[in-house]
Amino acid sequence: MEATNHYLPIESTGFFSAIAVDYVQQNQQLRSFYQHNVSIDGVKAAIEARKQIHNHRQLLHSVLLEQYAGLTLSSLQQKNLTAILGENTFTVTTAHQPNIFTGPLYFIYKIIHAIQQADYLKEQLPQYHFVPFYYMGSEDADLDELGIITIDSKQLTWQTQQTGAVGRMKVDKAFLQLIEEMKGQIDVLPFGKSLTSLFVKAYTLGKSIQQATLELVHQLFAEFGLLILIPDNARLKKVFEPVVVKELTGQFSQKAVSATIHKLQQHYPIQTQGRPVNLFYLMDTYRERIEYKNNVFIIKKAGLQFSKEAILQELQQHPERFSGNVILRGVFQETILPNIIFIGGGGELAYWLELKKVFQEAGVPYPMLLLRNSFVVTEKRLLAQWQSLGFQLEDLFTPLMELQNDYVKRHSDYNLSLEGEMAQLKEVYQNISVHAAKADTTLVKHVQALQHRAIEKIAALEKKIARAEKRKHVMDMQRIEHIKNKIFPNQQLQERVENFAILYGQHGPVLLQHIYAASKAFGQQMGIIALD
Repeated sequence: MEATNHYLPIESTGFFSAIAVDYVQQNQQLRSFYQHNVSIDGVKAAIEARKQIHNHRQLLHSVLLEQYAGLTLSSLQQKNLTAILGENTFTVTTAHQPNIFTGPLYFIYKIIHAIQQADYLKEQLPQYHFVPFYYMGSEDADLDELGIITIDSKQLTWQTQQTGAVGRMKVDKAFLQLIEEMKGQIDVLPFGKSLTSLFVKAYTLGKSIQQATLELVHQLFAEFGLLILIPDNARLKKVFEPVVVKELTGQFSQKAVSATIHKLQQHYPIQTQGRPVNLFYLMDTYRERIEYKNNVFIIKKAGLQFSKEAILQELQQHPERFSGNVILRGVFQETILPNIIFIGGGGELAYWLELKKVFQEAGVPYPMLLLRNSFVVTEKRLLAQWQSLGFQLEDLFTPLMELQNDYVKRHSDYNLSLEGEMAQLKEVYQNISVHAAKADTTLVKHVQALQHRAIEKIAALEKKIARAEKRKHVMDMQRIEHIKNKIFPNQQLQERVENFAILYGQHGPVLLQHIYAASKAFGQQMGIIALD
């Protein structure tokens, strides 16, 4: 199977936030909010910063061995796992929650970008070794987001009564029913049965979602050398204890982030404000905020209270019960990984840009930030149809109505616009207004009202003319709409809606190779992958 790749600047698509565009374009008003430029020199600087602190390599290696027990590692994974122990090894990391069946397509794109970026750096800086990591945000408790996937516009929802961190939830009968339901869509495809067999193998009754996700992603990316880390681990959280103590005793993170937010919000919407204590208390059935009032730490919904001494003792005995929110999650990630690059989407980028001072206060190196690659995956025949309609690739991102109007204007035998006539009409009413004012100045407003009504009627007529002309081109109008809906389900980017299942079912493992080939190091562009 052949693939053709095309690339567009993200600002030309209309789907990216101002802060993401400005970051990619290296707008100077953002420069103070991050540490390293997106470049090889930026990577070198991130490496030097990493070298200045103790990296928990032995612990990380040991935990990974435990987590991969019972799984077969590829030769590249074995090499990367051993390399973790070396002082010249650094990680390239992306993070995501354990969405069921991997969730939307960009889950796949983020991971492949981390893999490709690590491979690129091995070539550019051969004196170092770089390992791609998927850091699993398994402590997220938002089942409404993580428990839903869309396959070919059909939404599947996991109807479970379980609560708490999604990663700790267990595969139940309702979950297995989802697999049976999707088989009707997927198994008819050339590689459909091989994919559903992967799902069946990973998601077995009673297994935790975080373990099932690890096994599924491992099956998909083992040959690429990807390593996966589940950070919901008492030994890993033990090394984060000093930062948690600092937060509990001094609520340092909100103080650190508030000054940054004040500056940032002068130009951009703020992603997260944080709270006085940016920690959750985590148990198997709940993940609740830790609040501090009247010298007491309170977990409201659990009905728990701790004095300062008691909560520090609880932390010492049970570090796994403390979970950072969005303000501290990244600091924990960068504490346990020897990381130099973090790859995330526009929303992740926005909140990481708030956190530079939090990292400084915690004494943890701030990584290079890299906007993940984005893609539209389609078929060559659809792009050929699109271009036969007279459109360019960048026109794909234009709203449907504008595209149809543009097409009709280009193919009409006469000018559909009544703009010239409206200008003449305004001139007529201007003359009438002058005459009326001579008789009585109060009549001017009446003339203006008449003009307004006349213009409204002419504008409505113009729309009717356009609709009438569209009817002459009804087949082409339908073709434009079909292509747009195929590539932009619900008028959204495909990668934010659709799961990878249909594409994988059609093309098999080679799909991942094509996405890898289309990924660009430091790319930060919108890619269009056209497959046979």
